[in-house]
Amino acid sequence: MSYHKLMMENNTMYTKKVFDNVADRKLSKGQPKILEYLYENDGAVQKDIAKSCFIEQATVTSILARMEKNELIIRKVDPDNRRFQFVYLTEKGKVEAKFVIESFAKLENNALKDFTDEEKMQFVNFLNRVNKNLKEC
Repeated sequence: MSYHKLMMENNTMYTKKVFDNVADRKLSKGQPKILEYLYENDGAVQKDIAKSCFIEQATVTSILARMEKNELIIRKVDPDNRRFQFVYLTEKGKVEAKFVIESFAKLENNALKDFTDEEKMQFVNFLNRVNKNLKEC
């Protein structure tokens, strides 16, 4: 099987399994990775969220609006610069983020269950190199 077919198939299966694991949480596409990002970077600005989660800023705007409506996040305007809004997880958002992170870890453990620790490190290093190369294209 070719590289591109394997990458697309793995991505599709991984994404489907992520949403299967969080289906009962009623999270929409994009929300799991934003929850994970905010758990690690609470108080981030939207531009940084978009860049780190590989989502267009306009899309992040609509995802954050739904997350705010569902009380997963709150936004606070910077009093010194009203153009900046900082995004914070609510207590409910922190619970959901922890669930998402645990789901990601379980899925990763299942995906790499037959790998030795050394093979896991090599695999991640290979993926990082591919990622770097693709960014340079």
